[in-house]
Amino acid sequence: MSRQLHLGGFLIASPVTHSHAAWRHPGSATDYFGPEHYHRVGRILERGKFDFAFFADLLAAPVRFGGDQSEPFRRGTQAAATLDPALVAASIAAVTTNLGVAVTKSATYFHPYEIARIFGSLDHLTRGRIAWNIVTSLSQAEAQNFGFDSHVEHEERYARAEEFVRTAVKLWSSWDPDAVIADKESGIWADPSRIRTVDHDGDHYRTRGPLNQPRSPQHRPVLIQAGSSETGKEFAARWAEAIFEIDPTPEGRRAYYDDVKSRASNHGRNPDHIKVFPSFIPFIGETESIAREKQAFHNELADPISGLITLSVHTDHDFSVYDLDAPVEDVRVGGTQGLFDVARRLSQRDNLTLRDIGKLYAQGVLLPQFVGTASDVADQIEESFNGGEADGFIVSSAQAPGTFNDFVDYVVPELQRRGLFRTEYEGSTLRENLGLGSPDEDLPADVREAPSLIAV
Repeated sequence: MSRQLHLGGFLIASPVTHSHAAWRHPGSATDYFGPEHYHRVGRILERGKFDFAFFADLLAAPVRFGGDQSEPFRRGTQAAATLDPALVAASIAAVTTNLGVAVTKSATYFHPYEIARIFGSLDHLTRGRIAWNIVTSLSQAEAQNFGFDSHVEHEERYARAEEFVRTAVKLWSSWDPDAVIADKESGIWADPSRIRTVDHDGDHYRTRGPLNQPRSPQHRPVLIQAGSSETGKEFAARWAEAIFEIDPTPEGRRAYYDDVKSRASNHGRNPDHIKVFPSFIPFIGETESIAREKQAFHNELADPISGLITLSVHTDHDFSVYDLDAPVEDVRVGGTQGLFDVARRLSQRDNLTLRDIGKLYAQGVLLPQFVGTASDVADQIEESFNGGEADGFIVSSAQAPGTFNDFVDYVVPELQRRGLFRTEYEGSTLRENLGLGSPDEDLPADVREAPSLIAV
């Protein structure tokens, strides 16, 4: 069989996703704080044989832009109001059979035992369809919500995340696969010799263990990351089995793809077991002109200030103090450094002002827009996929559920006709459908070789 691409659908349990115009779009649903909306989207993605629904998350309402929370609430920007994605994931899994669900949880403001227990539980409840998108959190407001005066610096966040994930892996491995016997006649439910304490005592975390739940169907969740800084890419190459990427340029996507695959090899990992997922927003029409009209209508709804509010959150830097009609300045940011590098690169390349970047950010957080007929959009996907930019793609919506419906009804059949995408799910777990190796096989070499970290 020829190489097959993978698909995820991007969501935030809120009125907006990447597109800040989405909630204003007349075609968008408005019941985004009830289960029905997410059930609809989950069923659509499963009908399209998507690998997973991907839920991003932030742990604070925006405050970084001008130190004022009133504007984010008034404009309805990203993270102004969100549900906990872990709970939404359980709800979606209850009405689907094959669709995976990726949930964002922070490795900065939670404890490894808590995260291991949440994702172990979700893996049981979804029968092996869960993924953990590992983030290190990125804003001062998030720190303050968890009782800290200031945010942990970028490098320190990743040092903590390294220990965090290693500890979670220990906890997921604290039960052997055959530990549960459940012999009613003898009265023995589990064999204690097959369950181990963890006794982790590190620089940042302590936990005794074991996890108080049996090993789950996937052993552990699929690990996802979106590292874009140098440190972030190194972390992603060590741990991630799927990598979420934002870059609007083909050359940027190719460079990123080659970089993380090479880094993964350096950590003794099989680069084919690391799936890189750039994201895009599709606009699909019966003709190219209709698709362009859809794109123009959506993009005109985007408000530059809303975009700059979210850029300020993502970078943990206040962009309200700069001239809106000047180019983006080269400044040091404490949050997502990779996204700011993309914004600065676009500003320099296309002579864009900060206001222009704000408009682009509101239209889709710098995601490329694939526009045209179903065949045109499939052409763009195929070119990117065969051009060394991606192993799959995360589709983000300009309106929901309309964008997902259009993509599943028109683009997916075209991709299937070209032999690029599955017609049926291949496995019963997310790990199997993504074509990954075993949970232990996909760990970094130094972790695989440490007997205290994984089960024998």
